[in-house]
Amino acid sequence: MFACVHGQGNLTALAFEFSPVVEETAPGTVTFDVSGLDRLFGLPQEIAAAIARRAREADIQAGIAVASNPDAAICAARGFSGVSVIPYGDEAKFLAPLPLTLLSPSPELLETLERWGIRRFHEMAALPPLGIAERLGREGLRIRELARGEFGRKLIPLEDAPPFEDDIELEYPVDLLEPLLFLFARMVNGLVIRLATRGLATNELRLRLSLEDRSMHERTLRLPVPSLDTKAFLKLLQLDLEAHPPKAPVMRLWMGVNPVRPQAAQKGLFVPATPEPVKLELTSARIESIVGQGRVGTPAVFNTHRPDAFQLKRGGPVPNRSGPSSSLYSVNRAGQLGLKGGGEVLMAFRVFRPPRSARVAVVEGRLSFVAAEGARGRVLEAAGPWRTSGDWWTANPWNRDEWDIALSDGGLYRIYCEAREWFVAGSYD
Repeated sequence: MFACVHGQGNLTALAFEFSPVVEETAPGTVTFDVSGLDRLFGLPQEIAAAIARRAREADIQAGIAVASNPDAAICAARGFSGVSVIPYGDEAKFLAPLPLTLLSPSPELLETLERWGIRRFHEMAALPPLGIAERLGREGLRIRELARGEFGRKLIPLEDAPPFEDDIELEYPVDLLEPLLFLFARMVNGLVIRLATRGLATNELRLRLSLEDRSMHERTLRLPVPSLDTKAFLKLLQLDLEAHPPKAPVMRLWMGVNPVRPQAAQKGLFVPATPEPVKLELTSARIESIVGQGRVGTPAVFNTHRPDAFQLKRGGPVPNRSGPSSSLYSVNRAGQLGLKGGGEVLMAFRVFRPPRSARVAVVEGRLSFVAAEGARGRVLEAAGPWRTSGDWWTANPWNRDEWDIALSDGGLYRIYCEAREWFVAGSYD
């Protein structure tokens, strides 16, 4: 089964949304194989309706036809307006009223047929094949087969599919999010259909907006795994635009996706169910829109011994590292403050980010008094100092002395001195 679209617009991109086998038959005419789409859309009428609906969404004015052979579809798309579906076996009857000029015969053959009074498909189809072969030759037989809708051939497909991208140029500038999301939905749906027909997915969405002030607004959304979830894509685009709105009204939209093979993973019978990666990414984006950019993700340490040095990465599993953790190390330090309970001291350390600036009094080389936000009192017990340093070969080295202290206000804290400035790093609960 074949479909043909004849009109104006980006017809090739439209055809590739439904089939990987596309032929550029002529300027303004594309033909493509739609065999197998019945599993997605149903009957040929429903396939033609889906193509017409997508053409309207892409602002393509075209005649559309579906038939059992490509040339019958081409003739119907060129000769009839709107959507045509030719039943199998009724090609000659359906194409009968069309003029022979649609078949582009040679001027000599067209002149001969005009003298005979043959001007329509049904008139050419009624001529006997033997007489046609004797008087008009091979071209006459080909024209007769085309007129009867019996000419069968294979498509000459394009070697390279166009890139997975789409663009829309607006008639007037748009500065509201709601109409932009409506246009995004149209672009995303088309790109997802093109990916799905080739058995592909995407792990990256690229958005480029041309603004009224002639500047560009570009954003890239990367997904943890390949997906075809259009609702998640649109919500991620909405959250990203709300967090990073364009500086001027939008005049043109361009969207592209990165085509990749989808990933298949088999879950274990006794493994707890985990959320889908794309939905987890969407949840993270929603949380980030509330708490701020860069504050949501998986902690990952830098390749350094600098205290409290880490970064948040979007996606990816939490690394499983062996060895003592910083919180356990802090508990062992706190045990040196002289707190006796007959057993091991188990405490949690609450890190202040950023560290709180402090004023510290030192009397005869010993810590005497500490004042900072939320912490103020005399130093009753102190353990330290512990001296750490590193990254001396870089432009950002560190060198600090740390203490764990017990204040008269009843709190236990860790303080440190770096570059002659004092800070409270956190408290013990």
